Amino acid sequence: MKKILELITEEVTRAFTACGYDAKYAKATRSNRPDLCEYQCNGAMAAAKEYRKAPFVIAEEVAAKLAGSPVFSMAESVKPGFLNLKIDEACLAGYLADMQADAGRYGCEKTHNPRTIMIDYGGANVAKPLHVGHLRSAIIGESVRRIGCFMGHRMIGDVHLGDWGLQMGLIITELKCREPELVYFDENYEGEYPEDAPFTISALEEIYPTASRKSKEDEAYREAAMQATFELQQGRRGYRALLAHILDVSVADLKRNYENLNVSFDLWKGESDAQPYIPAMVQKMKDDGFAYLSDGALVVDVKEETDTKEIPPCMILKSDGASLYNTTDLATIVWRMEDYHPDEIIYVVDKRQELYFTQVFRCARKTGLVPAETELKFLGFGTMNGKDGRPFKTREGGVMRLEQLVSQINREMHKKITENRKMKENLDISAEEALKTAEMVALSAIKYGDLSNQAGKDYIFDIDRFTSFEGNTGPYILYTIVRIRSILTKYYAQAGEEGQAVIQAAHSASEKDLMIQIAEFNSVMETAFEETAPHKVCSYIYDLANAFNSFYHETKILTEENEETRKSYIRLLELSKAVLEVCIDVLGFAAPERM
Repeated sequence: MKKILELITEEVTRAFTACGYDAKYAKATRSNRPDLCEYQCNGAMAAAKEYRKAPFVIAEEVAAKLAGSPVFSMAESVKPGFLNLKIDEACLAGYLADMQADAGRYGCEKTHNPRTIMIDYGGANVAKPLHVGHLRSAIIGESVRRIGCFMGHRMIGDVHLGDWGLQMGLIITELKCREPELVYFDENYEGEYPEDAPFTISALEEIYPTASRKSKEDEAYREAAMQATFELQQGRRGYRALLAHILDVSVADLKRNYENLNVSFDLWKGESDAQPYIPAMVQKMKDDGFAYLSDGALVVDVKEETDTKEIPPCMILKSDGASLYNTTDLATIVWRMEDYHPDEIIYVVDKRQELYFTQVFRCARKTGLVPAETELKFLGFGTMNGKDGRPFKTREGGVMRLEQLVSQINREMHKKITENRKMKENLDISAEEALKTAEMVALSAIKYGDLSNQAGKDYIFDIDRFTSFEGNTGPYILYTIVRIRSILTKYYAQAGEEGQAVIQAAHSASEKDLMIQIAEFNSVMETAFEETAPHKVCSYIYDLANAFNSFYHETKILTEENEETRKSYIRLLELSKAVLEVCIDVLGFAAPERM
């Protein structure tokens, strides 16, 4: 189904070409003066030079050709040469009828050229609890994945766990200090290792910070941890078995926490999964003449002649032969290409890592790890800050665990919903439903509060504002959906029918504005995918919610005397609800039945 702007531009194009002007001047856009018109075309201004005519003369000619057009109820030229347009109400109603007939898609066609796109949007470390620093990657990545799926692409999400390196050696060393008799530390042991881990997630979360602190205070302890890391990476059986236990226990806990955010991954791969690919990858880089020794380390030059700032070489191996994050990320690209052949890989990470990923991407291309047609995209996100403008912390100044943040917002929402219940005696909602509703609304507050900001920008995480039922917030969007559901429920209870009419031409300015907002759905979804920009979906549904609420406050929907008009209103509400529900689904949250 064509986008509404495409239909409008096609009609304007016919007028331009009929007047003898090039079609390139006929592009229409939404008006920046909605008080004057709904759409506009400024092509006459640009065409004036080529055709040596006053722009107003060109606009007058085109407006005359558009007189009587079934697409426009108004087409007028305004000096010095603007073309002001208003879409015909019947044309708009017909467009929405076609959207409604396309149930589930609502005029947004799936791509005709589906691509395989992998998204790296987790980055959690095993044996460590998720903290607020993991929030943006998970929320943004999940939304990008959902938008891509809706548009018809094959989206593969990978958590890319941090399960390699010194942190593993630290855990093994501390565990050995506490329980040296464990069979994993017996180098001569050849039997099967126990199925159950010798620790719980709570123990792991205490072991790592203890080991980390000791390594900073005791050089011998740190050297033991580095040796344990080396032996793990060299394949020592007992240490590999411990790694498997660490992964099992940690991943189970991580899945629970991610599920609380309604975030999921197709793959639970980690840095350790890339290790088997490293030797062959490194050898090929050497054989092909890309990798060379510099101060004992193996590096690949990635600078380019057009660089305006220094881009250091990409280090592949340290002087002692140990791998680095660069090595692991490059090897991860190797297995992703071998197993999935993606057309694109998107990395959703802190924008401060841009230089690092510039090195990795250039190295991958230069050494032939990815073909020229495979896109490597860096989607860097800004910092989540507190009201003081600094990175979000606990009241004590520490990094807040993600569980704590979610619980805090759940409590805030539950308090508001409970107070709302007390104020409205006729709202019969159980304590259990109130708690579930609070969790759903709290998730909308968290996700919408984050996603409504452009990913690359820092933002203030303001719990009071994000949990408000007014303004540009998730709860406001959900409240609008619940309001529509309530009206529809009342109507169905009275009329006992659904979908027995078509949407009529708008009866008021507020109704037409709502219809125009709905009509932009397919364009917004397409743009959000192409620009990897979930914030554009947020902006759209905020405008749509505002348009609906204006219509609601100005219109007697259920008490409208004309039956066909009332049915038309109901159909418009059904479409409004459906579009809003699709949008919040791709943002990663849902609406409760009541609020």
